[in-house]
Amino acid sequence: MSWRGNRTWDLGLGTWEFGVFVSLVSDILSSVLNPYVLSPKSSFQYLPAAMYTITELKPGRAITLDGEPFLILASQFGRKSQSKANMQCKLKNLKTGAVIARNFQGSDKVEEASVGYRHVQYLYAGQGSRAFMDLETYDQFELPDEVIGDGVKFLVDGMEVDALVYEENPIGIHLPVSVTLEVVETSPGLRGDTATGGSKTAKLNSGATVNVPLFINEGDKIKVNTERGEYVERANN
Repeated sequence: MSWRGNRTWDLGLGTWEFGVFVSLVSDILSSVLNPYVLSPKSSFQYLPAAMYTITELKPGRAITLDGEPFLILASQFGRKSQSKANMQCKLKNLKTGAVIARNFQGSDKVEEASVGYRHVQYLYAGQGSRAFMDLETYDQFELPDEVIGDGVKFLVDGMEVDALVYEENPIGIHLPVSVTLEVVETSPGLRGDTATGGSKTAKLNSGATVNVPLFINEGDKIKVNTERGEYVERANN
């Protein structure tokens, strides 16, 4: 391979061979990139779109219905006697802004919308909204608490999370399944009581309230499941 002037490379290929080479590279790139959507924490990493079961339809996730992208604002799981399980969802159309209600049942599968992700940092709480900063561009933006959903209960200043992006606009926040938070208020722990079964209420530094084992004290750091809002285990300090 050699350089000719300031415009072309000499690859040692004839005209026909070079055309085949370019076509091959183009086909490979098309087959690799086209079926994929952006994955968390990188604008240049790609993952295939997923199919959600009804129990995975959580607030803050984006789905596709009838070819249109929607953001899940709220969801409630239910089951009546021997009937099929169902998930009642409140959805916002990402193109029109219209809000609708939709009920999903049983074995329904829903396609994830082709949204991207950007790694962001939580800054502070506003009047009914939360402020974040894009860790790549340092641009700041706000999202309403209603859009973030139950995730607002587990945000603390400086926490790094993933923002869902549709057409370059942040539309939601994706929290890790487990986060580490500090207990700021609870009744005194019982010395030597590590038995399971007993529990008490504890307030966390994010403002959330969860039930914790009796041996947990103020100042302890614990891991909390953000999807269920439940205590998981005591974290290593």
